[in-house]
Amino acid sequence: MLMTKEETGVVTEYLAKIFKLLGDPNRLKILFSLAHEAKSVSEIMNETELPQTLVSFHLKTLRNANILRAERNATFIYYSLSDQRIMECISAFLLLDGLEIRTEDRKQGFNGICNPQQMMSLMKGAFKL
Repeated sequence: MLMTKEETGVVTEYLAKIFKLLGDPNRLKILFSLAHEAKSVSEIMNETELPQTLVSFHLKTLRNANILRAERNATFIYYSLSDQRIMECISAFLLLDGLEIRTEDRKQGFNGICNPQQMMSLMKGAFKL
């Protein structure tokens, strides 16, 4: 893809903002929590084990970046991914680092998108955690 100097500058600035946004482990936990379905703040808190103030802060940041959307249902607000492709991109980075999706994971419905517990299981041995 050939870009002008000006286009390259715009694209690199945009990508730097996205990577900075995704560079926070807690935001990634929230994204993995929302990979399959919309959830309320309390459901996200239970799954990620993060406190309410931290979850709310990161949800606002991700919403402002249009990565998440919110929908009110009665007294609850449910958060979901604005575009599922964000998780495909994150999964692609894992595959670049040599983490492969095992056959037994596929049988259990894992298609490159998982919750934080599955991710930790997948990454065991690949990194020093």
